[in-house]
Amino acid sequence: MRKEDLGFVRIASAIPVVEVANPKLNADRIISLIEKAAKENVKIVCFPELCLTGYTCADLFFQRALIEETARQLDRVNEAAKNNGIYALVGAPVYRNGKLYNAAFVVGTDDYKSTEVDKQYLPSNNEFYEKRWFTPGFGEKKQIFEIEGLRFAIEICEDLWMPASPSDALCLGGAEVIFNLSASDELIGKEAYRRQLVKQKSATNACAYVYTSAGFGESSTDLVFSGTAIIAENGSLLATAERFSINEQLIVADLDIQRLQADRLRNSSFIIGNQNPNKEEIPVNRLDNQSSYAEPQHITRTFAPHPFVPPEDEMKTRCNEIFSIQVGGLATRLFHTGIKKAVVGISGGLDSTLALLVMVKTFDKLGIPRENIVGITMPGFGTTGRTYNNSLNMMKSLGVTIKEVDIKPACLQHLKDIDHDLAILDVSYENTQARERTQILMDYSNKIGGLVVGTGDLSELVLGWATYNGDHMSMYAVNTSIPKTLVRYMVKYAALYEMDESARETLLDVCDTPVSPELLPADDKGEISQKTEDLVGPYELHDFFIYYTLRFGFSPTKIFFMAQKAFYGKYDNAVILKWMRTFYWRFFAQQFKRSCMPDGPKVGSVNLSPRGDWRMPSDASSKIWIEEVENLTKTFL
Repeated sequence: MRKEDLGFVRIASAIPVVEVANPKLNADRIISLIEKAAKENVKIVCFPELCLTGYTCADLFFQRALIEETARQLDRVNEAAKNNGIYALVGAPVYRNGKLYNAAFVVGTDDYKSTEVDKQYLPSNNEFYEKRWFTPGFGEKKQIFEIEGLRFAIEICEDLWMPASPSDALCLGGAEVIFNLSASDELIGKEAYRRQLVKQKSATNACAYVYTSAGFGESSTDLVFSGTAIIAENGSLLATAERFSINEQLIVADLDIQRLQADRLRNSSFIIGNQNPNKEEIPVNRLDNQSSYAEPQHITRTFAPHPFVPPEDEMKTRCNEIFSIQVGGLATRLFHTGIKKAVVGISGGLDSTLALLVMVKTFDKLGIPRENIVGITMPGFGTTGRTYNNSLNMMKSLGVTIKEVDIKPACLQHLKDIDHDLAILDVSYENTQARERTQILMDYSNKIGGLVVGTGDLSELVLGWATYNGDHMSMYAVNTSIPKTLVRYMVKYAALYEMDESARETLLDVCDTPVSPELLPADDKGEISQKTEDLVGPYELHDFFIYYTLRFGFSPTKIFFMAQKAFYGKYDNAVILKWMRTFYWRFFAQQFKRSCMPDGPKVGSVNLSPRGDWRMPSDASSKIWIEEVENLTKTFL
């Protein structure tokens, strides 16, 4: 597994304890942190603004002795970084052409002086007096740095807080990571705004943003510096430092550069390079030919096993939002058509339960009686008492109209009509039931002037686990953007927070029921014999594959690496690779079902509507994906 295949880069934010106007001691401490970062396999480490002198030198910046000693110590730091095979971003005052600049350098290179970046916006209000000492760096020394394809850039403190910060142009110029060397003092409420600003900047520019601010040792004559470090990636917080620490700190994070590139690739408004009419011409400085990517064994970043599912502390907020989107979609369709009745097949499983909950909320919102919802339970050859009773109990508790149609006689007649041996429990035997159920729903909706609401979810669409022109079809599909792991989460939420005791018990039992189409006869104990996850694999694995394949376009190699970490101790390599192969094979083979899927609301960032997010030929080859999985299998098994 090559490190380039994974796309992770290990970076760090380092906060040394400084002594004001002592470049030699400060350089010693910076070098110590560089050595520590190198031992942790960091590729790029960012230090605070003016860290070689201290930010609070004030009029001492006019002293030639301080400036010259700083230059000597900068040479030392550069050599130390080179010897440790690491790049360090260091802040220092620089005298040039009769002016003094607040500058940053990329040390660890043969010609670090060519990497100088000057601060553009110099605060000179309230507690700040930078224009007293420094010259603004507008039009000078702005550049993007490149290490084996990784592009990063620098801005300094106040640059971030401006309406049009340098990072905006730098990212449009191709920079994927922005480092900010800062010396931001503390005020009440400032930290929350600063953190929000860094996260938002990383999101709007689809970049990683590494913010490092001065800490202990800066003068407290008038100000206090807390040693803030924030590492964000496309709006998500990866790591932070302990504020007001009296000790040095090294904050490490693994950036996922491929993830950033994937978001930029999909965003047609994010135009990089010469095609951008507003692009500022920014030179690219290609540094020493060192690899920027982290070795797989060094990557400590963790991955949530259920990427579609929000954390427990966000359950109420997120579930309410999802229900609101689903309800909004169905309400619009009913209002537009003037239809005041709806039909849904209720199996006692997760998907139909969630669809029914959405329908009830929608009818309540529109002021339509719940009795206008007709839930039809249709027992077949594999229906068990557990799911049958749950379907009835649920409909009773929600106050909808209940109708029952036993499909077995009709299916037996149909199988006889097509000369099918009833002893052969094959796909014809199964799909006959699915299509019979759909026919009943469609015809009954015509009879009462209602709308058939589909129940199938996103995971089933990806895997093609639906009968074509059977449960695959409806008049409006409310779960089309909800994967199976999230369906279970939503039903659990409704049980815990929105239902009375009797309904809660039913919904929680639905959550615990094995996922099954119940198209094959029950076992000797009358329990479900046909369990979907035994046939296609665990849905939590498939949802993991779905998220990183469709959301970011990651390769099988990278997704396998991430799955190893996410499901460590639960699934071994053989299990992950077995179902990964199934995932790619089914995903490509079943596109024809997605090409004609019914309307339904987009809820999250992954959606398969052929009219919206996903356009794919039904006859595309899965060869390169399958071959990569097979190569992984040879390597790891």
